[in-house]
Amino acid sequence: MESKGAVLMNRYELGRLLGQGTFAKVYYARNLKTGQSVAIKVIDKEKVVKVGLKDQIKREISVMKLVRHPNVLQLYEVMATKRKIYFVMEYAKGGELFKKVAKGKLKEEVAWKYFRQLIDAVDFCHSRGVYHRDLKPENLLLDENDNLKVSDFGLSAIAECKHQDGLLHTTCGTPTYVAPEVINKKGYDGAKADIWSCGVVLFVLLAGYLPFHDSNLIELYRKISKAEFKCPNWFSPDVRRLLQKILDPNPNTRISIAKIKESSWFRRGLKSKQIKSETGSKDVAPLDTDTASGSCKSNGMATEAKQELAKPTNLNAFDIISISAGFDLSGLFEEPCQKKKAKFTSRKPAAVIISRLEEIAKLLRLKVMKTGAGFMKFEGLKEGKKGILSIDAEIFEVTPSFHLVEVKKSNGDTLEYQKLLKEDIRPALQDIVWTWQGEEQQQQQLS
Repeated sequence: MESKGAVLMNRYELGRLLGQGTFAKVYYARNLKTGQSVAIKVIDKEKVVKVGLKDQIKREISVMKLVRHPNVLQLYEVMATKRKIYFVMEYAKGGELFKKVAKGKLKEEVAWKYFRQLIDAVDFCHSRGVYHRDLKPENLLLDENDNLKVSDFGLSAIAECKHQDGLLHTTCGTPTYVAPEVINKKGYDGAKADIWSCGVVLFVLLAGYLPFHDSNLIELYRKISKAEFKCPNWFSPDVRRLLQKILDPNPNTRISIAKIKESSWFRRGLKSKQIKSETGSKDVAPLDTDTASGSCKSNGMATEAKQELAKPTNLNAFDIISISAGFDLSGLFEEPCQKKKAKFTSRKPAAVIISRLEEIAKLLRLKVMKTGAGFMKFEGLKEGKKGILSIDAEIFEVTPSFHLVEVKKSNGDTLEYQKLLKEDIRPALQDIVWTWQGEEQQQQQLS
């Protein structure tokens, strides 16, 4: 287990935890020789091998070495031990672009700057035969100078992945940002799919909410397939025209990156004075509540959709498939008495789930530590058989009204954890749980 202040390979001193997912944790670190700040992604080899992601990790390494660009997060080196893989990467001090957008729409000139840098990075990747396939504000980081850095190439594809028809066929990406042809499970052009995602990102930057929004996943897919979206009335005519061309449901007529660069809105920014780097709230434009309805349905819809962004991590299509009961491989590796984690789905909002977990922790006298959007850690106050019991709870958004929650023991005695889960946690969650993964339930349908 990595700890703050630990020295890795006699070269890097590990600092605070920056973020974590199912298979990896990312730490701030410092190069002991040069003093350079870096981010180190620590991947658990055993987990990766168990779920068959070894090839995906290899691909991510080869792709990141291939795409060296000022607006792509740089991979410095890869190290490994028997149990861990370490990606030493450029440290993006400004964090995720998502955090800025979660506060509200950005000023048009700021959105233009980020979009221009995104297009430049994506254009470079495509020139190297690399297609990202999961472009979204959470995967767009900002450095200390407020410049955009495209990150997370875990779902990327390279030209060699194409079938004989010259198209990609793997369904992946985050549902609200993914192109219609990817959802429809037909062969698709990776470049055209990335362009669509760039369009969704541009809409989000300017509007402060998603263009395609629905609590029902099937209805959401229908809206995306038909490109049913409306621009708020503060969008300029130039950017409306550009978005209509980017968010074209027909990939054959969708605008190319070359044409995007020739568009009046894109070129207008190039002609204007250099945009000063702005930070904090200065980048965020106030939400005009009197005009937010514009060509959208209502003021409340705009506010609701904006709030929608301040939620836990979205599950992409790959994640949804991998956590499905039919694909759960844990039973092959663990005896029932050794299981250290449990998963359940809920049709309650994330805020309700978080509130209930906090209530349970209070009743069980567990210390609550929130370490990020959708991630919570609980610790016992007393020493157990194998140290202090520590439980992690991570909430993933499948749709705005449907969430997956993973509860797992991160420290302490497994039997103590299972007893607490069975006798206290599960009964207390009963009224907000839809299904516990791996258990037979009466067939239920989403309303």
